Amino acid sequence: MIHMVSKPHGGRLVNRVAPERRRARLEEEARELPKIDLPFEHAVDVENIARGVFSPLEGFMVQEDYLSVLYNMRLSDDTPWTIPIVLDVDPEEISGVREGDDVALFYNGSPIALLTVEEVYGWDKKEYAERVYKTTDANHPGVAKTMRRKELLVGGRVDLVNSVPTKFDKYTLWPLETRVLFRERGWRTIVGFQTRNAPHLGHEYVQKAALTFVDGLFINPLVGWKKPGDYRDEVILAAYEALIKHYYPKNVVVLAVLRTSMRYAGPREAVFHAIMRKNFGCTHFIVGRDHAGVGNYYGPYEAWEIFREFPDLGITPLFIREAFYCRKCGGMVNEKICPHGEEHRVRISGTKIRDMLKRGGRPPEYLMRPEVAEVIISFGDPFVGEQDE
Repeated sequence: MIHMVSKPHGGRLVNRVAPERRRARLEEEARELPKIDLPFEHAVDVENIARGVFSPLEGFMVQEDYLSVLYNMRLSDDTPWTIPIVLDVDPEEISGVREGDDVALFYNGSPIALLTVEEVYGWDKKEYAERVYKTTDANHPGVAKTMRRKELLVGGRVDLVNSVPTKFDKYTLWPLETRVLFRERGWRTIVGFQTRNAPHLGHEYVQKAALTFVDGLFINPLVGWKKPGDYRDEVILAAYEALIKHYYPKNVVVLAVLRTSMRYAGPREAVFHAIMRKNFGCTHFIVGRDHAGVGNYYGPYEAWEIFREFPDLGITPLFIREAFYCRKCGGMVNEKICPHGEEHRVRISGTKIRDMLKRGGRPPEYLMRPEVAEVIISFGDPFVGEQDE
């Protein structure tokens, strides 16, 4: 018997959203409490915890979970988990705060949540970088970011009082909603697709290969901090709208955003991406070649190999080989199905496509759908710049 939609990670969908009737009172309270001002990425972490995207987490990690994730890639109760979800603070931000105290978490001048402090502890950023990113090289964007973080970590449960404002309301669905939607559509098997790119034909090939044996496709672009040179969030969404409209049957795709930062943590992040999609209700997850990689820090198939360590993950990873255009086959294929030599193959390089678009050129139709290229070009400035850092 195939289950309708997968079980949330850890068995239960977390809900730490304060009920409507308590919200006004909590907001009032928040203004009297010690306060921590959050950057955008921590603010969205709070909401992801509260709305179940990070189930089974109910707050920022205490030291036992933090170290367990760092060294064993599991929470202290043995649930698979690969990326520490931690809140870094300066000592002065929490001076006088004791275990059991509430602090108010503010974003952009407004209270978004209360945090009940369970523990304040120090951390070794180098150790974090070494374990999570497998490098301490400051050229790695994740490492550079880690080294700029504050010196203490505070762990404890959160209660969400207000949502973090978004310009992507139309594309925002939380796990509670996607699970209802998948059920309403009668989908028993759903494949999740993680992306931080506008789609080229290689992406479409992989998605459609997966779609041939599941009921529905959940395209879930990551919106949030990305490195300079990546596509802007609104460009990715508009490009996918064009692709779905022109090249997908009706009602086989759901497009919704995931608000979290790219960590560029390669293999560990691939597992983290799968866990979040499991919480949204996916039964399968497409793992890309060099998934969540950057530079040459990870082997091309390292993100596939790590899944062997998690037979109890509860979501099926799909390892679909990289697609390329074969002039002899006359279409998109991969190494498993194309017998022809390298001279017939046109490899798809996202970097080359971006360079082409930057210069105002159009990628050939066998690399990117013309409707998609059209949308990207229409933005004039489709890429994240250095000044957006």
